[in-house]
Formats: sequence, structure tokens, C-alpha cells
Amino acid sequence: MIYLNGQKTQEIVLQNNAFLNGDAVKVHFFVKNHQLIMAEECYFFLMASMRKMRMNIPLSFTLEFFTETFNKAISENNLELGVITFMAFRNREDVLSSRTPVQYYFELNADVNVLSIHENIEIDLLKEISVNTNILSNIRTHSPENIYAGIYAAENDLDDVILLNPDKRVARTISGNLLLLEENTIKIPKQSEGAYISPLMENFVTFLHKNAFVIIEEAELSAFETQKAEEILVISDEKGIFSVSKIRNKEFGNERFSAMVESWSNSFA
Repeated sequence: MIYLNGQKTQEIVLQNNAFLNGDAVKVHFFVKNHQLIMAEECYFFLMASMRKMRMNIPLSFTLEFFTETFNKAISENNLELGVITFMAFRNREDVLSSRTPVQYYFELNADVNVLSIHENIEIDLLKEISVNTNILSNIRTHSPENIYAGIYAAENDLDDVILLNPDKRVARTISGNLLLLEENTIKIPKQSEGAYISPLMENFVTFLHKNAFVIIEEAELSAFETQKAEEILVISDEKGIFSVSKIRNKEFGNERFSAMVESWSNSFA
């Protein structure tokens, strides 16, 4: 179900700056047992994303406003489990500025459980293009790199691809971040490397750190690091969590990550 400015709709007016110029930011909120989870983390990420894009944040955009708006939609659609994809975008104006009014759109995606590992996926490196490492690289804005990479993956029978930054180091995948487990350490690409800011991943690694499951290390990772890892996880705010089963000729297990994700998921019960 699609909502435009809080009202159910079957269509979106295309004369807006999101459609015309990709002038929008996207954030995902999560639902479990008919309730929002991690709402505060997702809300603050939305506010930070809008500020980075120099958007005019309406005074009504409070945590309470979004909680009430989403809970109403969750109730109307009897959504037990899923992801809410939220997009804020500027109106079409002759002259854009930080005062240009914004609108918002969101849709409910049912039956996406972000607290469990989905099927194993096969991925590979994509070296033809790179992703940037500036302050807009960490938020979810229009990304032609993702479109190109998605088509490349489909044409090569891959589930996802690893995108590198201009320094040929690991940044992220198409829709998420990589977590590389080796012995007692999980390595994660730094945000300065082009990785996404991810409320979902941050909640997970904070849980692991507080409970002393492993050492968390934000690092600059070469592509070779993926071949040294024992297990690899992809965490996507949009699609959920996936264990990587294969990169080229290297196969990976998922036993330890599965146990960690299960413990984390149980903490929301």
C-alpha cells in the first residue's frame, strides 16, 4: 500500500523533483509484531539525511508524528512484519533552495523480516564503476551506480555485487553493507570508504559489542579481504540480512553469524 503525504493513493504525481532529478532521500523503518522497532534510530537517520541534502525539514516532522502516522498505516493494513520505505522529496520549483517545500511518500512492504537471515546469496566484485566517498555517499539518494550494478548482477546470475570506492577498496554492496567475520573479529568498511549509514546494522553490531560476542573493527578493506573471511554477511535496511555463500571460487559458511543474528533477534521479543 502506497501513502502520499499520509493519504492512501494509487498513483504518484510525477511532476516532482524526485521523479525529475532524483532529488530525494530514502530511509527504512521496521515492523515486528505489528509495532515499530528501532524507530528512534531510523528517525534520527532521516533527519540527518535531509539535513545533508539541504532539505527544508517541516516542523511537523517529529518522532511522534512519524510514529503515529506509521502505526495508523500498520493498523489499517494489519501489517505484522515488514519494512516501511519512506522517501522525502522536494517540490518542483523554478529555483531550488533549502526553503523549497518537501513532500513525503511511503509504502508498506509486508513479510520482510529484518531480524533473521534470509537465503544464502552469491556475489562478486564489480570493478567497472566505483562509488563516491563524500557525505552524500552514506545516505540513500539517487544512485546510478546501484542501477548499473543491479543490471550487471542480473545479467551475470549474481544476487548482489561488491562495489569499490575510487581507491579500489571495499565500500558496500548494491543495497547494503558487508560484515566480514574472521576468527573473533568482524570487520566493517568505514563510512568514509563509501559504506551506507545503516540503523539496522548499527543496532546489530552494538548488540554484539555490548554482549562481547566479537570484536567490531571499522576498517579500510581491500578486495582480497573478502577471500580471507570465514563468513560474510550483507545487511540491507531495505531487504534484510543475507549470508554470502560464495564469491567467485570461495565458499563461506554461516553458522556463527546465524547464532549471533538469532540472539539479537531474541532481544526484541
